[in-house]
Amino acid sequence: MRVLKSGVIRVYLLWDRWIHLHASIGPKDFRAKKFLRFGRGSLIMWRPLTIFNEQYIAIGEDTLIGPAVSLSAGMVPGQECITSPVVSIGDRCLIGRGSGIVGHFSITIGNDVWTGHHVYITDQNHGYEDVSQPISKQSQPEKAVVIGDSSWLGYGTVVLPGVTIGKHVVIGANSVVSKDIPDYSVAVGNPARVIKKYEHGVGWVKVSDR
Repeated sequence: MRVLKSGVIRVYLLWDRWIHLHASIGPKDFRAKKFLRFGRGSLIMWRPLTIFNEQYIAIGEDTLIGPAVSLSAGMVPGQECITSPVVSIGDRCLIGRGSGIVGHFSITIGNDVWTGHHVYITDQNHGYEDVSQPISKQSQPEKAVVIGDSSWLGYGTVVLPGVTIGKHVVIGANSVVSKDIPDYSVAVGNPARVIKKYEHGVGWVKVSDR
C-alpha cells in the first residue's frame, strides 16, 4: 500500500510539472501573439488568475510573471482602451505569485523590477462621494502609475493611482504607496514613508521622523 501511494504521488508530481511547463505562456505560444508585445525569454506561469485585453499589454524580455497573477487592461474583456500600452512591464522583471496589475490608463513598470507575492498595482480607484449610488458604480479618474528601474516591492505592497516610485527603491512588505517615492530610497508603512535614502559620497542614511 505504501509503495502504491508513493507511486501515485510521483505520477502526480510529474503530471503537475508537465502541466506547469506546457500550460505556461511563452513568447512562441499562440496566446502570446495576442499581446502588444511579449519579449523573448519571458514567461507567464500556469495558472494565471485573470488575463484580458492582452493587445494593450506589453511585456519585455526575460521577464517572469508568477502563477495566480491577474493582469488586465480596462475593466472588462473586449473593452477599447484610450491608450496603448495600458500596462507595460520591462525587461528582466519578476512579478510574484498572486499579484494583480490592473490598468485602465497607464501603468509603466521599468526594467529589473521585482515584486514579492500578492502585490497589487492599479491606476484607478473607486469613489464614494455620491451616497445615492453604490460604491461599486463609482470610479475616480485614472492616474498614471510609474515604477522605476531596479526597484523591489515587498510582499503585499499596494500601489495606488497617480504614484511614481523612483529608481532603485525598496518598498517594505505590506506597505501602501499613496504618494511619490524618490529615487534611491527605502519606504515602509501605510501610508508608505521614506526611512532611508542614498546620498552620493555618504551612502545610505536614515531619514529623520521630523
